[in-house]
Amino acid sequence: MKTITQLTQYLLIILLGYFTYGCFDNIPDIENLPSPDVNFTYEVSDDTYTLDYYVGATVKFQSISGMDGDCVWDFGDGTPTVTGKEVTHKYAAAGSFSVKLTINGLKHSTKPIMIKDIVPIMSVDSVAGGICEVLTTPVSISVELPNPENLAEEYLWLFPAGTTDEAGNPVSTSTLADPGKLKFGHVGSQTVRLQVKLAGRSLEEGKVNVQVAYNQDVPTLYYAVKGGNIMALKLATNKPAGMNIYPYDMGVSSGKHPLNILFNDASLYILDCGQQFTFVDDASGIMGDGRIMIMSKDGAKVETMLSNIGGPAFNDPFYGYIEGKYLYFTDRNTGIKTIELKDRNRIHTPAEFPFKVQNATLGYYANGWSYGAMNACFTKVDGVWYWCKTFNGNGIYRFTDGDILPTAITGGQPAPASGIALSGMSPKSLVWDSKKQMFYFSVYDTGYEGFYRCRLDQLNEIGGTKSNLAPYKILTTTGKTVTPITDTGKGEGSSGEFIGICQMALDEATGDIYFGLRSAFPNEVKSGLMRYNSSTNKIEHVIEGVEVYGVAINNGKSKLF
Repeated sequence: MKTITQLTQYLLIILLGYFTYGCFDNIPDIENLPSPDVNFTYEVSDDTYTLDYYVGATVKFQSISGMDGDCVWDFGDGTPTVTGKEVTHKYAAAGSFSVKLTINGLKHSTKPIMIKDIVPIMSVDSVAGGICEVLTTPVSISVELPNPENLAEEYLWLFPAGTTDEAGNPVSTSTLADPGKLKFGHVGSQTVRLQVKLAGRSLEEGKVNVQVAYNQDVPTLYYAVKGGNIMALKLATNKPAGMNIYPYDMGVSSGKHPLNILFNDASLYILDCGQQFTFVDDASGIMGDGRIMIMSKDGAKVETMLSNIGGPAFNDPFYGYIEGKYLYFTDRNTGIKTIELKDRNRIHTPAEFPFKVQNATLGYYANGWSYGAMNACFTKVDGVWYWCKTFNGNGIYRFTDGDILPTAITGGQPAPASGIALSGMSPKSLVWDSKKQMFYFSVYDTGYEGFYRCRLDQLNEIGGTKSNLAPYKILTTTGKTVTPITDTGKGEGSSGEFIGICQMALDEATGDIYFGLRSAFPNEVKSGLMRYNSSTNKIEHVIEGVEVYGVAINNGKSKLF
């Protein structure tokens, strides 16, 4: 028995030794573990650009460790290590590097450092009167060039067409560090580019936009570009020969699907329904990502008015209308809500933003439309609302505030007296010209797609017969129909939600109508920013090839914004 007990103890010792010593290979050496006893700081020690870590800048590294010993620095860029409690280093290339300080070869600490490449920093100097007027105002452009090593500099300025020096001599390039004062011959964002070499090494190109104003007071058109920024365009009808009117890049993102933008007072309201603008199974009610943003007319200030991020996707803001102190906005398919124009940073909840009107609070419910009738543009004409619906009840549904029922219904109520216009058709966008008493609208029904213009009595005469639309269709200058794309997979959206012509805007001074076209037949009519020219009664391109969502006009006349 004693022998068996001793043998058992012997085996236990062997097993304990195996698990104790056999696992040592899986435990890292102590010197490979970061230590709280090791710490350091770093900063640029050059006389200039002390806040920026540029290529060639002298960076000072200092140990502030709790332990003493030999400090060895690895700067992470492949250069040899350096020893010392306080050292300096210059990085020869841009990038993200990991700096490691090791003390006595035992303990260490690592920190990241981001090194930026040198880029010429360009800015437009202030000008007399506050704006740069086309052909008139001389402008100076300042350049800040970080050059911590005082390397040889080579400059190549590239100016847009129509640029002159202060004396009026045409200039296209310059190799001077300061090209002097410039004048611009075209309106819009004029991009000046600068290519620089330091000791023969080409840097990233610098760019600056000069916002060149028109020389007369005219309205301004704003439009939202797909995947781009809000743009602005001066609506000049009598520009001098040889002068081009280009858009201004406002430097403000259009968002994901800004189907409507609205101008009021001195601000642009951007209604972005987010990525999920079409049907999505949002059972948890968390896929909303829409918002309403407010941009000052010059793009200098952007604020959030209302956010639905993280809420139900169908509650995102889709279409809008401004009257008095309120912005009216629709969700995807249920109703219209309101928010005061002065509101900022509001979070959408059903409790705080109840419906002003919804499908089930009008006599049209089960009497023209049903639940889920898809929303599109809406407006108000002489106290009557005109509300476009494009699915589960198509047409322009008209009603007054007095027609709104106090409680939801499922049917059995008489329809509002104003009645349905374009019954059974798919009108997406509309605008009313009160001066000319003309109504403009787009339809995307197959075989009847296009842009239409008529009086209100003629709108009633069209009724629900699509063939009655024919006399009111407006064609392009080449005799073509503007046909919005409605093929699933080729454009955006699905039945009832196609984005072809999603908003119209009226130039009150001329009676012209502007809209974005996503063309079904680009070989016949290209997509782009379009204008109905009231003087010719034809549709023409303003800008070809651009994909446009919402459009809005600041009818207050100005040279710039």
